[in-house]
This record gives sequence, structure tokens and C-alpha cells, in this order.
Amino acid sequence: MADPLSPRTDLSLPELGYGASSLGNMHRVLPEEQAWGVLEAAWDAGIRYYDTAPHYGLGLSERRLGAFLQTKPRDEYVLSTKAGRLLVPNPGGENELDLDNAFHVPAVTRRQWDFSADGVRRSIDESLERMGLDRIDLVYLHDPERSDDLERNLASGTQALGDLKTEGVIAASGLGSMDPTALALGASSGALDALMVAGRLTLLEQPALADVVPACERTGTSIVTASVFNSGLLSSDDPADNPRYEYGAAPAELIDRASRIAAVCRAHGVPLPAAALQYTPRLPQVRSVVSGSSRAAQIRQNADWMGLPIPTALWADLEAHGLTP
Repeated sequence: MADPLSPRTDLSLPELGYGASSLGNMHRVLPEEQAWGVLEAAWDAGIRYYDTAPHYGLGLSERRLGAFLQTKPRDEYVLSTKAGRLLVPNPGGENELDLDNAFHVPAVTRRQWDFSADGVRRSIDESLERMGLDRIDLVYLHDPERSDDLERNLASGTQALGDLKTEGVIAASGLGSMDPTALALGASSGALDALMVAGRLTLLEQPALADVVPACERTGTSIVTASVFNSGLLSSDDPADNPRYEYGAAPAELIDRASRIAAVCRAHGVPLPAAALQYTPRLPQVRSVVSGSSRAAQIRQNADWMGLPIPTALWADLEAHGLTP
């Protein structure tokens, strides 16, 4: 049995989770049959932690994930979603796609920031309705640094999640972000159980080591790492073949760094993506790695890579070459 996420909850997480942004038609349309096949592949590979958000495809990801999980025993998986962006009507949006947010879905609703107690509660109620499930285990505040007032919204959202925990509506609370400042603030409060650190604690770069990880250590807050392939740069053995970073073109210096990391992995006979998946769980604060894909074969491959034995000498060589701290 894995350890609880914090002294403030009994919830624990499996080592590998599936991030369901692709189910919201992120970057491309994912047909229903393919979406279901991806989820079947994840379940068959033993993945029992699933993360989604209202933001992903204006609720499409939640609807698809919920429909799938309704076919599975509720006590056999852990489910997380996010709060902070309410979906409200967007008259006329049915003739447009949500491409400004990278989702190929009709813009029949729009996102509205709301980290108030009422807003967070409403968000969770609406997520439950979209998914058709009776409970959500873990709720992350979603990107409060992108709203109008980080500190105020983080404080109100954290209090709202704490109240919902006390009421037994959710089992654990968290914060999901790419911003180290927001993440460090969230951890320092000592009121959250977990941070989802997206792209800021990876084999390629580790800005979260400066303030976020120490704050988690002080407050007993766990970390879930996401985007550990840095949006594609670490997803194959040759980073130059897929030079994407932050969903855009990768800077030359990062391609060079990733290529040097790949060369060390190659010398030890380890696929670069396997090292990327297994790098962060070496930190005691990291309890789970969430990885997403729109391809069933990739989901199965990720699960295999997560279980691949990696020699300790690989990590030592990366440090010796100045490629990791």
C-alpha cells in the first residue's frame, strides 16, 4: 500500500497515471472509438489513476472518461479533476471551434475563472454530472496564476477545497500548474495534499527543485509530475526527430541538452522516454507520474517503460556530465 499523499489525507496514488487532455480533442479530433480504445489500453496496462479537467475540450474529456469509468468498479481506481475554470454558456459559439485553447470542439461554452467557495463547489458538482460518477477523489486548483489575482484566488480556492474535504465530498486537495511561483505558494500553505507539477520537474529541466520541492518537504505535500516528456522533446530516443517543447518549436539549446541526455541513456541501453518517466519518482516527494497520449500503443509502451529496470549508473553518469543536478 502506497503512503498517503500527506498527513492531512488517507488518499494514496498509483505510481503511473493517465492524463486525459487528449480525450478533449487537444490539437486534433480523437474519434470516439479511438478514445475508448486508449482508455481500454490504459486499464489493461494496469493504470488505475486517471486525471482530467473541465478545461480539456470544454468538458469533453470528463464526459468520455466518466463514460468509460462507469464500466469499472469504483473502488479500483483513483480519479482527479480540476477546479477554477467554470464552463458557462457562449451564445453563438456553436459555429466556432475552441482552437485558441488548442481543443477541436465547438465553443458552445466558455471558461470563466472562479476560485470562490461557491465556484469551486459548483465546478465539482458539474464535473460529477458530466462524468456520471458519485465521487471525485482529488481536486486540483487549475492554473490560478493565469487568473486575475494569484494569491487571492489560491487562498480562496484552497479554503474551499479544505471545506469540501471536511465535509467528505473529496478525499484530497491539490494545485495543478506549470508556474513554480504558484506551486511554491500552494505547498507553503501547508493546506494542500498534492501538487501536480507540469513540465517543471523533468529529466530535461528542474526549476521546481529550487523552491517547490523544499516547500513540499517542509509541509508534507506530495508531488505528481506531468508533462515529463516536455511536450514531446523526450518522447523518442532522438530528440531532434520530434523537437517540440511547450507545444511549440523547441529552442536549439534544449534540443542539444536533450540530445546529450539521450546519448548517455543510449550508452546504458535505456530508452530516453523510460528514463524520463522514471527520473522524477526518485525524489521521495513524487508519488505519481501522469502521462497522456491519444494512441493506445503509446499507453502500453509507457506502462512498459515505467517498469523497465534502469541501472543506477545511468543516473550517476547524467550527474557527472552536468545534465541533472
